[in-house]
Amino acid sequence: MSRWALGIDFGGTAIKAAVISEGQGLVEDCRVSTNSSAGPEAIFSQLAGLIGEMYHKGCATCDAANFAGVGLGAPGVVDVERGVLKYPPNLYGWGLVPLREELQQRLQQEHGLQVQIHLDNDANVAAFGESRYGAGQPFPNFLMVTLGTGVGGGIVLNRSIYRGSYGTAGEVGFMIVDVDSSHTHAGIHGTLEGMLGKKSIVAMACSMMHNAATISTMGNYCNNDFSRLSPRHIEYAAREGDAVALAVWERVGHLLGSALASVTALMDIRKFVIGGGISGAGSLIFEPARQQLLHSTHPSMHEGLELVPAFLGNKAGMYGAASLCF
Repeated sequence: MSRWALGIDFGGTAIKAAVISEGQGLVEDCRVSTNSSAGPEAIFSQLAGLIGEMYHKGCATCDAANFAGVGLGAPGVVDVERGVLKYPPNLYGWGLVPLREELQQRLQQEHGLQVQIHLDNDANVAAFGESRYGAGQPFPNFLMVTLGTGVGGGIVLNRSIYRGSYGTAGEVGFMIVDVDSSHTHAGIHGTLEGMLGKKSIVAMACSMMHNAATISTMGNYCNNDFSRLSPRHIEYAAREGDAVALAVWERVGHLLGSALASVTALMDIRKFVIGGGISGAGSLIFEPARQQLLHSTHPSMHEGLELVPAFLGNKAGMYGAASLCF
């Protein structure tokens, strides 16, 4: 019988949990809304309760003797050695939180469980999930980029997570792609997240529609209420041949490709796994990103360059978190 673990993807909106078998993959999973408005203490209990529930479900289908522990991906910078979560951006009022210690104490006191808990950044564990079970399996070294509400990333080197000296490696959303841009993220001008976060892509589309010589059909997908315009609407319009929508995705791809070119130049990483909801636009992003990546790198760096779509979707974090235990 193979080892198994619990993989927890802890976000500000939802907590996803799964029983993951090392050999078979996902056995069972669930999703609950994060009780974020109730504060840290309530969330500690919520997490401990969910871990206890999933542990007992896992024991019903897997051998308890082969339980390898709990892996948890959390938003924000993580001190992996100490198990401390630092200032998670989507959890108001949280500072330096000894999350591993808090959970182990609650699991012992409230559920009678003594378990090993492995904690890491959510983007890192998503990349690790793709490395172990998804699109990154063929690649010993790659960067995963997630395009969604924001822009996240994780680096895998020699099939292990690369965290850097202080745990912030892979924060591609903070890469500068236009230092003179008026777009800001966390007070910094011209970051990739400031340019390619969900709201920024919508703002780009609205600006390009306003300045376009031709009428765009994007408004048809949101009943001309542009406060409801989404990247998915822009994708639909582009697939119908709308020139402005196509130009939006061309710009998105070029910005992404230029950032990836800097990664290649700095770290000699040639493989990129692209995930997140916005990556669902597929070739609308991938083709201009590939073109810009080639254009912005020296020919000596072109060998082996590859962009591939992520495979695991929103389950990557659960797979990767559990894999911390194997």
